[in-house]
Amino acid sequence: MATKATVKLADVAREAGVSKGTASNVFSRPEVVRDEVREHVLATAKAMGYGGPSVQGRLLRAGKVNAIGVAAVEPMAYFFEDPWARALMAEISAVCDASGTGMALVSAKNQQKLVWNIQSALVDGFILLCVEGGEKLVELTRERHLPFVALALGVDDKSIPTIGIDNIAGASMAARHLAELGHRRFAVLGTEFSEGGAGLLTDGQVRGATFSTSRDRAIGYWRTLAEFGVAPESVPVYETQDVASIRTAIAAIFAAAEPPTAILAMSDRVALVAMEWLAEHGLRVPEDVSIVGFDGVKEAELSEPPLTTIVQPLAEIARQAVQAILQDDVPAQRRSIPLTLAVRASTAAPRG
Repeated sequence: MATKATVKLADVAREAGVSKGTASNVFSRPEVVRDEVREHVLATAKAMGYGGPSVQGRLLRAGKVNAIGVAAVEPMAYFFEDPWARALMAEISAVCDASGTGMALVSAKNQQKLVWNIQSALVDGFILLCVEGGEKLVELTRERHLPFVALALGVDDKSIPTIGIDNIAGASMAARHLAELGHRRFAVLGTEFSEGGAGLLTDGQVRGATFSTSRDRAIGYWRTLAEFGVAPESVPVYETQDVASIRTAIAAIFAAAEPPTAILAMSDRVALVAMEWLAEHGLRVPEDVSIVGFDGVKEAELSEPPLTTIVQPLAEIARQAVQAILQDDVPAQRRSIPLTLAVRASTAAPRG
């Protein structure tokens, strides 16, 4: 008799004196097996230490596991701590819940385990949060030969199926809103332009950025402000990485002899940290300085004052991404979903 560690369904069938097909039905279609036969096979299996067919094997043989992998080149905490990622995950979860689909989170931060994490995930396809440095993630996902779609793709690659937004158009809306209010002195609080960078950037550094999301938002700001007579070289752009670098950047901005009356922040997270610093230093929003964010996360509505921001249609992005995987209908080219401007109390006409 086989040992408990190696017991297979065929061993149970042989010991119980039934066919392998009958034994299989006991575990997968028990209603078609006579009660006494079913009970006999189950008792035999229990005595032999056999707990039933591998769930993973059964799902893989069926061709679908009814689960989606969500992967990012970030620590696992990113899915819960970053406001944009957290809001997007909530929308993806809601779509999965509505369709009865499972979800697996895959962190690609640990490079030594990256290949294993992607290759071993029991999913029907992947949603990739490629905000930055996602090229390796795309490469490994392609090796699985499963459908995948990238969100917030940070690089220019027309071959990668992507559902996202037009960052230039969104930034243009933010800049136009402030310019039409009468602002002419601006500063940009950016997100990451290149790996590990922070501080004031030159024009060349902005245009040659590794990550296209930040580059395109800066270009969108500059193009629109130029329509109102504001030269790009008069608009400083600061790259930030974390809370400390955001606070350093906003301090430098307001140390200038003639500080801006308006700040263009490339994410709501950046804007909210900047607003905290401004409040701590006695600068009022929007009386002393207006600020516009980008993303439309829930925290932006609850800030004091509520943050004017460019709202990403996260619910629609999530719906299309999940459906693309479940229906194996990924976009052949980049699919862009329109943005909207939510005007709240953090922006007003400049004083004086």
